[in-house]
Amino acid sequence: MFKHYIKTQPLMVWGAGIIVLLVITALGSGLLAPMDPIQQTLTDRLLPPSFQHWMGTDQYGRDVFSRIIYGSRVSLAVGLVAVSIYIFIGTLVGSVAGYYGGVIDTLLMRLVDVLLCIPTFFLILMVIAFVGPSIINVMVVIGLTSWTDLSRLVRGEVLSLKEREFVQAAKVIGMKDSRIILKHILPNAMGPILVQATLGIGGVILLESSLSFLGLGVQPPTPSWGNMLQEGKDHLTDAWWLVTFPGLAIFITVLGYNLLGQGLRDLLDPRLKGSGRKG
Repeated sequence: MFKHYIKTQPLMVWGAGIIVLLVITALGSGLLAPMDPIQQTLTDRLLPPSFQHWMGTDQYGRDVFSRIIYGSRVSLAVGLVAVSIYIFIGTLVGSVAGYYGGVIDTLLMRLVDVLLCIPTFFLILMVIAFVGPSIINVMVVIGLTSWTDLSRLVRGEVLSLKEREFVQAAKVIGMKDSRIILKHILPNAMGPILVQATLGIGGVILLESSLSFLGLGVQPPTPSWGNMLQEGKDHLTDAWWLVTFPGLAIFITVLGYNLLGQGLRDLLDPRLKGSGRKG
């Protein structure tokens, strides 16, 4: 089975490998990091990469490699929590709008249209500026403001699925609407939702990094890849490693999620598989 996926979906396998490595790094950060990520040693400030400090040190003498490892915990947590929130909201809104239609559909979709008129990043900036920057606020705010595209996707899937024979049969025998949605419609729409969730984690990591770079995300001394970029931007000419390694960490992680998402899309798309969904 594994060899089959290597041959048919090599990019998905690479993406999954990157994500597995990220998870292992995040969960084992306490064991993998050679030094305390917030310990300052001013006598060792701005040291270039060496055998003692694989990725050099920053302007406070902190080991960059250790901070990269601990920063993976932030990226993983923000990605999973924020995506879980907006997957729940987007799936709920989209399924209700698509299933019931009529006035409910019109009201919910007009709400989505209004939210889509506001650039998501600036909306997040405004909310974070109001509630204050912290890792919890970043996760919740991103989750609460990023569900609109998913709701439209789920609505389209539900509109198609609710006309299928197995859904009509469930209605005829008197099954409750909530049970029809949860037991029959959403399981058949999980493919696109799963793909959107996987791709969404990469986008959330970029959002968190951007907010931290602007000083509105994870606050120092807690290491995150975004605030490491922010702290290193003043040393571009004399300490290239301060922005290079956090930037590479963000790039590789987002690439991994995108490869995995694209691979899942190809794998789960019924048109590519040559068969329809089963009820």
